[in-house]
Amino acid sequence: MDEFTLFDLKVEVLATGRPMVCGHKAGDYFLVEGENLVFPQTNSFSMYALSALLPLLPAKQRQLHKNDWMLSDCLIACPDPNCGAQFKISRTGVSQFSHAACTAVPISEEEQ
Repeated sequence: MDEFTLFDLKVEVLATGRPMVCGHKAGDYFLVEGENLVFPQTNSFSMYALSALLPLLPAKQRQLHKNDWMLSDCLIACPDPNCGAQFKISRTGVSQFSHAACTAVPISEEEQ
């Protein structure tokens, strides 16, 4: 059996009361489904904001220890210090994946 699960995510723009100067709009969002970023809206999304969010997404997709800070911390500030936007990362569901469908590298005996 080579199945594993990942959480599906939603990354949503939140207003903070400070001006948003990067073109963000409260309520804009994108989804993370497996390795795919899904932009269901026709709006743009700042590549600088995306670069701040990308390193966190794989960790947020995985099962974490209940005391891990990565589980509780879900608000990320826009990397532009003059922008008041925040990004909320929420788990929205669970998806099943097959190791063999995601990589050509087989599972070794030691990893099982």
